[in-house]
Amino acid sequence: MQTPDIQNILAELTRSIGEIPNEIQPIAESGSARKYFRIVTDQRCLIGTYSSNIEENEAFLCFSKHFHDLGLNVPEVFAVNAERTCYLQSDFGDDNLFAHVQRELIANGGPSTCSGTLFSLYKKALSHLVKLQVLGNQGLDYSKAYPTERFDRQAIIDDLNYFKYYFVKPHEEIDFNETRLGKDFEAFADFVSQAPCDFFMYRDFQSRNIMVKDGELYFIDFQGGRKGPLNYDVVSLLYQVKAQIPQAVRDELVEYYKSELAQYMSPEAVKFDTYQPYFVHLRLMQVLGAYGFRGLIQKKSHFIESIPYALREIEALSKVAPLTAYPELQNVISQLSKLDAKYAALIAPPAGKLTVTINSFSFKKGYPADFSGNGGGYVFDCRALPNPGREPQFKTKTGRDWEVIDYLMAKPPVHVFLDHVKGIVGQSVDNYRERHFSNLMVSFGCTGGQHRSVFFAQTIYDWLKATYPDIHVIVNHIERKIKEEHNA
Repeated sequence: MQTPDIQNILAELTRSIGEIPNEIQPIAESGSARKYFRIVTDQRCLIGTYSSNIEENEAFLCFSKHFHDLGLNVPEVFAVNAERTCYLQSDFGDDNLFAHVQRELIANGGPSTCSGTLFSLYKKALSHLVKLQVLGNQGLDYSKAYPTERFDRQAIIDDLNYFKYYFVKPHEEIDFNETRLGKDFEAFADFVSQAPCDFFMYRDFQSRNIMVKDGELYFIDFQGGRKGPLNYDVVSLLYQVKAQIPQAVRDELVEYYKSELAQYMSPEAVKFDTYQPYFVHLRLMQVLGAYGFRGLIQKKSHFIESIPYALREIEALSKVAPLTAYPELQNVISQLSKLDAKYAALIAPPAGKLTVTINSFSFKKGYPADFSGNGGGYVFDCRALPNPGREPQFKTKTGRDWEVIDYLMAKPPVHVFLDHVKGIVGQSVDNYRERHFSNLMVSFGCTGGQHRSVFFAQTIYDWLKATYPDIHVIVNHIERKIKEEHNA
């Protein structure tokens, strides 16, 4: 449905509750297909929502009424159209918990211990979560849940396959045995599905869905909720990867959550600690699958930008809580570090610095992808230059080995090419620094991505480090699986 048609329906709904819409403005889209609008009347602001997914709408409408009737901090629904595609709900403003996290990250120049204010907001969120999970579960009509009533063994398998098909398989760098991985998925799901699950599971309990208004917290986007375990939502909040919460702070917040839960039941009785590391693994794999689908396939930059943070989290987790009982799954997770260089440019360097990402690659394998969202940069074709790969003594060498370097440096065309590259790249770096641009990508391709491209990528990397000490430089030898990084 076109935006003007949706706005007309929302205007009629607003008039149906006795208010006149003075203004209807679209709100920036999120990861879903739902469309949101802010409606301004003389009395207040409302949020108008459109979705063609009737079943999902019914889940939200049912859950919202149930929670609101219990006095929980969720939107009130004021009107719904006959087709059940549009509805009006409470407007909690634009400030959310993630915005508070971002402000602290910027103020501190990166991750640090949560300030008193931010820490108290997280504690308040966890207190509300316990009520949603325990009290909200009582009498809730799960027959309205979408797409499934329960987070069961099959849902776990689905999340694992989401990770495999949308993140692991698109990255050819990761080698695995699909049959053994499938067996590990089955065994992992067998174990995790035994966690007590007679609670409301929000499913997407993360800081962007927690609104902050007048010092209080309000909760939105729970239409994917279902009956499920306690751990999943706690992990979703505390391991939201771009929030970069230090592990010590997470541990303290988990203890606080358990103290709140103890008002209703013993955390030991539901084996909270037993299952916690497995749900951290599961959630991180699920979000990587989501980032693969929404980012790499649907090309939504917000999701692509989150990939390096998720990789960093799951790599750190696998070192302290490896999945040794599931060897092929652990093998896949241990190989995720191969992707660090590919996505390194997306992790923000020190404030205000230009990041230059340099790649060597094989034209046979295709051009390097630009994950910065800036449309790529220079691609230099080295195939017109003398090829060390044709010399038997260089077959096992790369453009980083002194024998290959000496061979290329003895060829006059190499120096002409190199001088031209420095002139072109240097001009862009000078201009980008003056204009405070954040990213530039420079790639060198040859036939196999082993000799000439590696030599030029490494040479330009070293030259940029020496010439521009105030920029952030990364070199990624795609076929050689070598990564280097320079922070001034």
